[in-house]
Amino acid sequence: MRIRRVGILTAGGIAPCLSAAVGSLIAAYGQRDPAVEIRCYRFGYAGLLRGDSFAVTGEMRRCADRLLYFGGSVLGNSRVKLENQSDCLRRRLVEEGQDPQAVAAERLAADGIDVLHTIGGDDTSAVAAGLAERLAREGHPMAVIGLPKTVDNDIHPIVQTLGAATAAEESAKFFTHAVNECTTNPHMLVVHEVMGRNCGWLTAEAALRYRSWLDRQQLLASIGLSRERWDLHGVYLPELELDIAREGERLARVMAAVGNVNIFVSEGAGVTTVLGEMEREGRTVPRDAFGHVQLDRVNLGQWLGERLARDIGAEKLLVQKSGYFARSSAPNAEDLQLIRDTVQLAVGHAFLGGSGVVGRDREMGGQLALIDFSRIRGGQPFDPSTAPFRELLLSIGQVAG
Repeated sequence: MRIRRVGILTAGGIAPCLSAAVGSLIAAYGQRDPAVEIRCYRFGYAGLLRGDSFAVTGEMRRCADRLLYFGGSVLGNSRVKLENQSDCLRRRLVEEGQDPQAVAAERLAADGIDVLHTIGGDDTSAVAAGLAERLAREGHPMAVIGLPKTVDNDIHPIVQTLGAATAAEESAKFFTHAVNECTTNPHMLVVHEVMGRNCGWLTAEAALRYRSWLDRQQLLASIGLSRERWDLHGVYLPELELDIAREGERLARVMAAVGNVNIFVSEGAGVTTVLGEMEREGRTVPRDAFGHVQLDRVNLGQWLGERLARDIGAEKLLVQKSGYFARSSAPNAEDLQLIRDTVQLAVGHAFLGGSGVVGRDREMGGQLALIDFSRIRGGQPFDPSTAPFRELLLSIGQVAG
């Protein structure tokens, strides 16, 4: 396939891969065919609707590797759904009566985009695939090749999304600092709230990586630097049933024996249980116009911490959230390699005229492949029965499920 012009955009929440993926794409096209023009859209689909973009210059090509070592997205992100006309109108991205998808497609056609690379989650890829289908019907064929991004690592059938490994490592690193708060007060409860409303992968992986870090430390129990004080005592995920009363009894025994308790909790863990408890207490559960619980207003980590603090006799509670710290990091070596490999395959398929999402396909034994859009969907749950995580729960005496 002859490629004259490539478009790049990043969308959704940020993750430790976006700037690096943009830089890698620019470098890869420069190596494959320096004549290919590259146009970047600012702030995702918002920039596409506004026509807010810029052409990659020679200086940008020469210095593209600098982007590998920064977090965030140099292009800017936004959460814009082209099918939500009223929201696009409210944001002044379109005018009254305009179809956002039509406006976006017209912009891509006017810009002469032959290949569009999106770096985002399943929604980002689905929107791009819809644009490609529309343009094909209108006589402007365009390939769309997505790069999968999410710290939750919950895109089916992809084994490892870009940025997830770094987010887990940084969440673990965050707790290596926060855990020291266990020494600030007798009978301290430290709660580490991790991103993950519907999927507990990030919490589980961060807990495992923190445990691995603790295994490598030289401790001195005789002076109070004991494994028990710095260890994890509970890990709660959306995929696990949460019996608050049972956990309260178990952790009360830990508090009596160790003198402090440290727990990891996904922001969506035990939603049904916690909301039921809140309603029995007579507290109002905030919901949106569709009846969906507004988790950001419920603040489950704080509520769960307060409830457990009462049950286990904690004198002080500290709830720390690592979400923004973790997701804004630059990619680690593990992610950088995955980004490079993913980009090389994506650019190769671009010249072959393919469309889809490049990722490690679970159904191909984790091999990197171009996955058809029809197979991509979000909401893939974490499997808490995996050996490393189940062994962690057994080692701390927590019942799984």
